[in-house]
Amino acid sequence: MTKAAKLDCIVVGGGPAGLTAATYLARFKRRFLVIDSEESRAALIPISHNFPGFPEGVGGAELLGRMRSQARKYGAVIVRGKVDSIATDGNGFIAKTESESFHAHTVLLATGVVDAEPPLPAFKAAIKRGLLRHCCICDGFEAQNLRIGVLGHGEGGLNEALFLRTYSAKITLLSLGEKLGLDAQQLTRARGAGIVTVDEAIERVEMEENRTIALETRSGRIHIFDTLYSALGNTPRTDVVGGLGISFNNDNCIEVDPHMQTNIPGLYAAGDVIQGLDQISTAVGNAAIAATAIHNRLRESECF
Repeated sequence: MTKAAKLDCIVVGGGPAGLTAATYLARFKRRFLVIDSEESRAALIPISHNFPGFPEGVGGAELLGRMRSQARKYGAVIVRGKVDSIATDGNGFIAKTESESFHAHTVLLATGVVDAEPPLPAFKAAIKRGLLRHCCICDGFEAQNLRIGVLGHGEGGLNEALFLRTYSAKITLLSLGEKLGLDAQQLTRARGAGIVTVDEAIERVEMEENRTIALETRSGRIHIFDTLYSALGNTPRTDVVGGLGISFNNDNCIEVDPHMQTNIPGLYAAGDVIQGLDQISTAVGNAAIAATAIHNRLRESECF
């Protein structure tokens, strides 16, 4: 594959969505390239128990490795790089990295989201040890009857705390020094569910050898948890298409049609960047639909 040749597709992102699309496009015998910045949030998952086919669970890094191997088995080309911009050229798209430009008839955005991390020291170490989590849908089941701290405020923080109440009666909502942002009705809901609220800033974090995490507030009070959940939200990675006039929904995610095509013909999107559910399973499904739609779009314009 020469860099100057026009590709059928450029896949931007090498997370679960991008790698699923790569396997499909390779098996469709398409000429394409995956540009992977190696920033997939899936790589941070210590172990996931709700992805189909892994009854004993699978780590994010292992899953991504398996998906890369599968795509490459069928000839997918995956390169490390970061796409800085995407533009239309009248007959397709130009994707530019720091050092190169790539031309393609179509583009699939699988750029994911960036989590708003809590202002806590050593939060990356806590994520690696499974003490700080981002998805209660993914692993709330594993938090049954544990002491759970939810880091957040406002309606978003309360909703996550109430969701986790399904699994444990020991829930504390910590606003990290921000205002709780709950009205009287919301406070009543929290108290009725037995949710404790703490609005002090966190001064110190201690990860204990028995796999608990202790948070010391500004007043000196210590709260000990078995696990923390961040409910601070995330931001879709959409800067790369900022100048194309793309349509977004109310969550600042990219709007797509049932075939995963955006309002820009030939530009598709899949995974967390198009919806707020943020599940590997849905990202995989989105990507399968998008890759098939891309193949059919190209096939209709080809002469045999």
